[in-house]
Amino acid sequence: MKTTTTVRAAALLGAAALALTACSSSGGSDGESSSSDSSGGGTASPLVIGSLLPQTGSLAFLGPPEIAGVDLAIQEINDAGGVLGSEVTHEAADSSDADHADVAPQSWSDLQSKGVSAVIGAASSSVTKLVVDDITNAKVVMVSPANTATSLSGYSPFYFRTAPPDTVQGSALGNLIVADGVSDLGILVFNEEYGTSLRDVISSTVESQGGTITYGKAGEEFDPTAQSFADAVTSILATNPQAIALIAFDQTKSIVPELVAQGFTGRLYMVDGNTADYSADFDAGTLAAWNTQGTIPGAYPDDAFKERLLGVNPDLEDYSYAAESYDATILVALAAVAGGATDGETIQANMAAVSGADGGTECTGFSECADLLASGEAINYQPVSGAGPFNADNDPSSAFIGIYQYNDDNTYTWVKAVEGEA
Repeated sequence: MKTTTTVRAAALLGAAALALTACSSSGGSDGESSSSDSSGGGTASPLVIGSLLPQTGSLAFLGPPEIAGVDLAIQEINDAGGVLGSEVTHEAADSSDADHADVAPQSWSDLQSKGVSAVIGAASSSVTKLVVDDITNAKVVMVSPANTATSLSGYSPFYFRTAPPDTVQGSALGNLIVADGVSDLGILVFNEEYGTSLRDVISSTVESQGGTITYGKAGEEFDPTAQSFADAVTSILATNPQAIALIAFDQTKSIVPELVAQGFTGRLYMVDGNTADYSADFDAGTLAAWNTQGTIPGAYPDDAFKERLLGVNPDLEDYSYAAESYDATILVALAAVAGGATDGETIQANMAAVSGADGGTECTGFSECADLLASGEAINYQPVSGAGPFNADNDPSSAFIGIYQYNDDNTYTWVKAVEGEA
């Protein structure tokens, strides 16, 4: 892992400004193109992209920025002439969370009935596992902007993600903790694959540099559906950790007051599942008193990208995974253009290539990249998130992890980005 400067992160994102040239494509009188190539062979009916992102449940705070990323990408694609002569349609559905396991499968059924060729989602790795087999077996491309579970690497040829696996975020957080001088770390982690997978990487990173995990090893997880977390907090504080890594979702709103009540005075670290705005939840200074820091995969959005997002959702207050959702949508559309068809098999066959896995001319935004494809050039799409091309496991080959510091009002501020390989 290496630390990048603010200039480096901003430059990567600034490079993602949409080019003004419109893409051209041939089509019949009905607005559809019959072109295809050897990597696909399907038809070029209008592309329908579904999103399976949290509108309810414990991750609902991630829904608005992720959905805005999809909407912005589709708006820009259609402003540039659409895909193969037709406008792209977005069908949005709720994924909820793993505690409401009936929602995502029903949402997928609805999306399938609407003829989607690709699904952007889910946000939660556990939710993805509820539907990934059904989606990919239907030969529909699934691209998650936020899944991080290591077990999903290489899961299916039709499953991709634009967020890095926990090997990247866990390593970044573990290195940050060690760099802060912490040698005795307690991990308060819920018993869910996202949590335990991330815990394992953080633990190995800290221990490989001489640190000790005082609590939070296998068998010491807490029940995410528990009504009280007092016992878990009591158990971890009994091991006298210098710092706690809190890996949870909405349970954080109950755990933090318990840490206060039981007199915790060390450092606190959080992850993408709970690095959120708590200004309405905790007393001023609560998180700042512990020098709380959090990590979120992806480079920090620059002002230009945030302005574009606010154009589709003026009420947006958080930007987590917006860039990854935008990139996922653009890549799907470019894969359809590259293959000359909009079916899932054609898109799947071209996803790695348009991401730059085989090299190609660097380009930013849909319009510029589609124009290059129309001229017969191979492309290397430069994502807003700063992630590298897809590797053999359909993971980003490299990615940025943002480091955030909590303020007195319990909001957080971007500090720096670190880059690592998946």
